[in-house]
Amino acid sequence: MSVGPPPVREELEDGIDLERLKVVPARYPWRWIATGVVAVLLAMAGHALVTNPAWDWKVVGEYLFYETILRAVWLTLKLTALGIVLGFAIGTVLALMRLSRVPLLTSVAWTYVWIFRSVPLILQLLFWYNLAILYRYLSFGVPFGPSFVQVATMDLIGPLTAASLGLALHQGAYAAEIVRAGVLSVDQGQLEAAAALGVPRGRQLRRIVLPQAMRTIVPTAANEIVGLVKGTSVVYIMALPELFYQVQVIYNRNGRIIALLLVATIWYMIITSILSAAQFYVERYFAKGSARVLPPTPLQRLRAAVAGWRG
Repeated sequence: MSVGPPPVREELEDGIDLERLKVVPARYPWRWIATGVVAVLLAMAGHALVTNPAWDWKVVGEYLFYETILRAVWLTLKLTALGIVLGFAIGTVLALMRLSRVPLLTSVAWTYVWIFRSVPLILQLLFWYNLAILYRYLSFGVPFGPSFVQVATMDLIGPLTAASLGLALHQGAYAAEIVRAGVLSVDQGQLEAAAALGVPRGRQLRRIVLPQAMRTIVPTAANEIVGLVKGTSVVYIMALPELFYQVQVIYNRNGRIIALLLVATIWYMIITSILSAAQFYVERYFAKGSARVLPPTPLQRLRAAVAGWRG
């Protein structure tokens, strides 16, 4: 067994032995205090929800999957889908008009956005619902000339059509600004470089502008979609049996107001949670090639913690 020289101890310039230094982790007492306060408040809120009989959880469970409630949820989703698809189609056209160099197109698009953002949604819905008062018949034919087809307004625009039309036109004004902001967020130098390389305008829009603009468009558009899910409750003025209206009908009949409001709350939370999860994956898809890294989801954090415990 060979005996070598003793290990040389690393020392600081003033001669202090590094091995004898005690490493003390940084302490954050206020973090623990804040965590304890929030945990106590959450426990109190949970205890109040569970133990207070006025919440009537038995009735909530009875009506959560009630047939009329499920039909109302489906109508809410249908109105949301129609409003978003048609609204963003209108908004995209308006955004391109705002970005156009033609003064008339720019003025018309600006005026549209100004009007539909100024008038409350409930007034717009009432206007379209009562359109037959202004125009008893809608005719289709040559502009300022003879008409070939004439239809009664009441037959053409029913409550569901009026609600979809009102939601789409209202949403189009906001979607136009969202799309316009996304397009303007793309560096103009990239378009100039593409034009110098001879890339056609249509391909510039599809391959260069749109993928980068979606990083700005998606978060704001997702907020608008979530807002529209809850905004569909305004159509109760047309007596359409969407979720909020149907809940009102039921609790006016049985008097269980809080329980039925909880049913509506749970369904709205389920829908918005699904949309939020979809937003995360859409954002992650369009963030490819970007230096920005999305934060992990709560599920990913939980998986990482479980993997750490097993390791």
